[in-house]
Amino acid sequence: MSEKIEELRKVRIQKLAQMKKDGIDPYPVHAGRTHTIGQALKQFEQLSDNRKQITLAGRIRSIRTHGKLTFGNLEDSTGTIQFLFRKDELGEKLFEQFSNLFDMGDFLEITGSLALSKTNEKTLEAISYKLLAKSLRPIPQNFFGLKDLEVKLRKRYLDLIANKETRELFKKKAIFWKTIRSFLESKDFMEVEMNVLEQVPGGAEAEPFITHHNALDRDYYLRISLELPLKKLLVGGFEKVFEIGRIFRNEGISTEHLQDYMQMEFYWAYADYDQLMQMCQELYHQIIQSVTGSLKTTYDGKEIDWSGDWPKIRYFDIFKEKTDLDLNTVTDEQLKKYAKSEHIKFEDNQGRGRIIDLIYKKKVRPSLIKPVFLINPPVEIEPLAKKDPKNSREVQRMQILAVGTELGKGFSELNDPIDQKQRFEAQAKLREMGDKEAQMLDEDFVEALEYGMPPAAGFGLSERLFSVIMDKSIRETVIFPPMKEE
Repeated sequence: MSEKIEELRKVRIQKLAQMKKDGIDPYPVHAGRTHTIGQALKQFEQLSDNRKQITLAGRIRSIRTHGKLTFGNLEDSTGTIQFLFRKDELGEKLFEQFSNLFDMGDFLEITGSLALSKTNEKTLEAISYKLLAKSLRPIPQNFFGLKDLEVKLRKRYLDLIANKETRELFKKKAIFWKTIRSFLESKDFMEVEMNVLEQVPGGAEAEPFITHHNALDRDYYLRISLELPLKKLLVGGFEKVFEIGRIFRNEGISTEHLQDYMQMEFYWAYADYDQLMQMCQELYHQIIQSVTGSLKTTYDGKEIDWSGDWPKIRYFDIFKEKTDLDLNTVTDEQLKKYAKSEHIKFEDNQGRGRIIDLIYKKKVRPSLIKPVFLINPPVEIEPLAKKDPKNSREVQRMQILAVGTELGKGFSELNDPIDQKQRFEAQAKLREMGDKEAQMLDEDFVEALEYGMPPAAGFGLSERLFSVIMDKSIRETVIFPPMKEE
């Protein structure tokens, strides 16, 4: 805390003590607001014509005293309005109390009537006021033009106070999730909520967080995906389910990755990944239009056109185009040799699928800027998807990619319990060799599959999509992202 802010804080604490001495409750329970500021501005002509008394409430954003007049600006979440205190109207005691004890940042309730000022500004002319909350810390003036992202993320509440653009960003994020929910409900999907604590983390390749359950005296994992419990619901007879919930991955921090974030996944019985691609394209069009008002967005200086039908690109084809490696014939040693030649780091205990994925992320994915469906990757990198009946080396998985990153993934779900167990066992061997992100064997999920799960398609997207269409790093689009210690 700077010395200047500490001095100002001491002055405000002294004012707080004086308020209490004068019989002013600095933190009252009740607020008597009759209108939001937005409503008052919208209904200004009607309310001002009959001089109807109204009560507005909000934060003081400015104070300007000119003799027997004090002007200021009052702000709530819906807008800002000028207020006017007249000494003759309020009386000397209330006028002087405001001048001497109130500060910018305080929350205030003002009762009065609306009128135009001499400069034609819509104004609330006060007949009384009431303190709702005393602010003990001044908002640093440099925060209004602050460019340091780390400081803005640490003090997000100050960023929200100082910058209307930040508040608008999170309003759009609410629209983002609301649009997804409304779209799926319109398609007769049922929203459900699954447990965050799991005995076996599954549905993704990621290192989990571990926590301890005191009452049961056992360790649990925070879920890394929503997938496996939702697919058990298909076993149980539900046909269209989705969840929007938090998942947790103990991974590194980057502009695209968080450890604690929101994800949506849905599962659709009797559908395949061709139907999935058609519906997801419709979903993304609706999301982007609702959030931005257009199907064209900008990311890192590039215009991205999301409209129309997106091309389908085969994983094997583009991998060969960008690396000159044929995944049908290339050996594990050749993959490792290529990775070394391109300075792609990997561990000797990592399997073929992980090496392919690392090469893909370095040499293939960055080139995919326009929206595309990347389809049919090798079976080694997707242990939960069905093999393609035309080529057992491939699985029926699609990813939505744009601006060089993955923005959603879905596939025809594997419902063969024997095949699923074999793939889990292969992943378990990789974990035993030291691959912390390889999937664990989930015996309970395999047992559920043995009761029979209908053919189905599943899909998931995270809030990374929102960060891309807003042209922000993902940390900027989270209100309070985890931060390193100062």
